[in-house]
Amino acid sequence: MPIATHVDSPEAVRIHPATTVGPVTLTVSDLARSRIFYERVLGLHAVETADGGLTLHAGDERPVVVLYGDSSASPLDPRATGLFHLAVLLPTRRDLGFALARLAETRWPLDGASDHLVSEALYLADPDGNGIEIYRDRPRDNWRYKDGRLEMATLPLDLDGVLSTVRGATEPERHAPAGTAIGHVHLQVSSLADSEAFYHGVLGFDVTVRGYPGALFVSAGGYHHHLGLNTWHSAGGLPPQPGSVGLRHFEVRLPDETELERVLARIQAAGLEPRTVDGGGSLVRDPAGIGVRLSCR
Repeated sequence: MPIATHVDSPEAVRIHPATTVGPVTLTVSDLARSRIFYERVLGLHAVETADGGLTLHAGDERPVVVLYGDSSASPLDPRATGLFHLAVLLPTRRDLGFALARLAETRWPLDGASDHLVSEALYLADPDGNGIEIYRDRPRDNWRYKDGRLEMATLPLDLDGVLSTVRGATEPERHAPAGTAIGHVHLQVSSLADSEAFYHGVLGFDVTVRGYPGALFVSAGGYHHHLGLNTWHSAGGLPPQPGSVGLRHFEVRLPDETELERVLARIQAAGLEPRTVDGGGSLVRDPAGIGVRLSCR
């Protein structure tokens, strides 16, 4: 069913500039193995939940990642829609240096390392193949614009420069610092047009970057991107089978109840039916079948 986007009045559908993304919830095949990875490699702290899951925190009570184990889960399908990577945002470049040092100490392989002009990023995957980015932002004053559009790129990262920030440290920093959070989520979708209709036309995120072939980036409040959307491996693809390893849902956090109700009203006007979920907030499926939890916590 087509989504009614109301694109003729963009101000009416613009999401609040204080909107952020929150924790990412995953299914993993071996919860104990994943706990070791997220604690030792990423430096997060695991807390067991009453329903048998784990919440992973960094120096405070805000969850970054939530894990549920299922030993019968089918493996991650790299061509299904869902998670391309979750992106863990660190407060400083030195924190990124410590993260890189942890990867070296634990001998966990990197899949890539990039300078995106607005940020510096490390890429890896968890034991089930769920993609992860660890990054730090450059100050917004240093971001570059051309013809009113934000410039981003994928250039080689100066790994020696990142590591130089922690040389001379008396001991390794084994824990991610307070202030660590999910900075953005990058999704594999089946259609960029359908995804833009939902995330921009209904939820109200601004389109920030169109320059990457097969990809689109959207954000709130002028951030470089809160959501990446691509069809590199998943064009025309279907969601993974229920019970598969991978993304259960990710969270979009509105600043207050009023803004949450405005977004939910737009979703309903578009012919979609969000459902209330345990713990607060509502869950809706995007056109690719990806779960989006909306909350104001």
